Order: sequence, then C-alpha cells, then structure tokens
Amino acid sequence: MPILEVQELEKCYGKTPVLKGINFSLNKGEVLSIIGSSGSGKTTLLRCINFLETAEKGRILVNGKTIFDADVEKPHTLEEKRQNQLMMGLVFQSFNLFPQYNVLENVSLAVKLLAKSRPGFKQNKKQIYAQIEEDARAIIDRVGLSDKLENYPCELSGGQQQRVAIARALALNPQILCFDEPTSALDPELTGEVLSVIRDLAKEHITMIIVTHEMSFAHDVSDRVIFMDDGIIAEEGAPDILFKAPKTERLRAFLSTVLSR
Repeated sequence: MPILEVQELEKCYGKTPVLKGINFSLNKGEVLSIIGSSGSGKTTLLRCINFLETAEKGRILVNGKTIFDADVEKPHTLEEKRQNQLMMGLVFQSFNLFPQYNVLENVSLAVKLLAKSRPGFKQNKKQIYAQIEEDARAIIDRVGLSDKLENYPCELSGGQQQRVAIARALALNPQILCFDEPTSALDPELTGEVLSVIRDLAKEHITMIIVTHEMSFAHDVSDRVIFMDDGIIAEEGAPDILFKAPKTERLRAFLSTVLSR
C-alpha cells in the first residue's frame, strides 16, 4: 500500500486553473522529485498536500486513510487539520526560522508546544522537555550543526539556516518530508551543503517529496521524477529514463533549456 495517494486533485486561483487533475502515489522510503517551469503548479501541489491550500476537487490518502476529500461537505476541524499537517514536514524556500530563538529553541519549540497536550504533562514537564531537547540535539547533529546550538539565525549562513529548517521539520517526525525548492534562496556555494543533507536523508530511506530546479540532484537522489507542465503531470518515471530519454517534446525542450544554463 502506498504511503501517499493523490487522486484527481484540482486547484484554481480565481478563474485560473493551476492543478488540473493530479494523480500520483508515493511508497514508504521513496524519494520523489517534482520538476517543471515556474508556474507549472509544483509549489501549489506541495501546498495542497500540506494543507496550506485547499483543493477544489480530489482526494488525498495517507496509509490508505482519506485525509482530504473535496466532495465531503463537512469541513475539517482545526484539530483534524493540525493532525493532518503533522503527517507532513515542509521545508520552505526561505527558511522561516524564528529570529528571537537560537538553533536548539527553533528545532525544539514546536515539539514542546505539542507536548502540552500529552497526558500527565504538568506533572512531568521537566522530564518531557529534557527529552525533547536531547532529541533535538541529536537531530541537529544529523544536519552537521552541533556546534551551533546556541547561535541565532542572524549568526548563521543561508545554508546553515536551511539545515536548521530541515532539522526542525525532522523533529516533528513526519511520515513524509517535503521540500519546496530548498536551495533557491541560497548562493551557489552554499547549495551543496543543503543537498548533501538531503542525500543523507535519502540514504536513511526517509520518504520525501522534493520540488527542485537542481536537475543533476533530482537525477541522483530520486527513485522517481514527475515533470509538471501547465498544471498536469506531463511525464513521470525513473530518473535515468526521464532525463535521458524523455518521451514528450515539452520535457525535451525544458531539459534543453535548464541544462544549458
């Protein structure tokens, strides 16, 4: 059974259709990259999956359970929406760290807030927070920033800030980790350190969806690649096939343009 199924997803902004019946599935431990030109619907698709946007049509299933169905009139409660969002971890383009908190606080804050709803929290607050911070330190070490625990975002490079954002997403233990062009806000020399962390996560068989403009990275790290064009999945397949033997003229033109830059 796939961990994620997206069925006939449609989304419009006003009268402009952005997603036009998207269908795909994702298996546990699989890395799926989504490529395509600006405006093709990549980020909107990711935002719909993460419940930051609401699709007008379609369904989203996680582990066989429907977590979104546009045909169901009853809207999700805030608690249901929060629980659905916790299944996904989203790393944004622009880091979105809290400037007033240091690295350890940025990574552990959301987990501490969620812990308040645990049974017996008040009686065991100190122990629970200590365990959360210990876990956060281990995750920060995984992204290579154990020497930056007390630093604030303004004291970090862009690449370091993005690695903190990845650690923060991992701390919530999502079933699927999503990246929205994670290197687009970085200088070229800082891109490599972020891509290296994502490669390491792929080796750990973390289930991931990556919207990216880094074609060589998408080829190397992905189990499967989706090419989006004008709100549809125009082509899909293994990276070797999709990059080396594209079936559509549109994908051939896209690759010719981006690979010649």
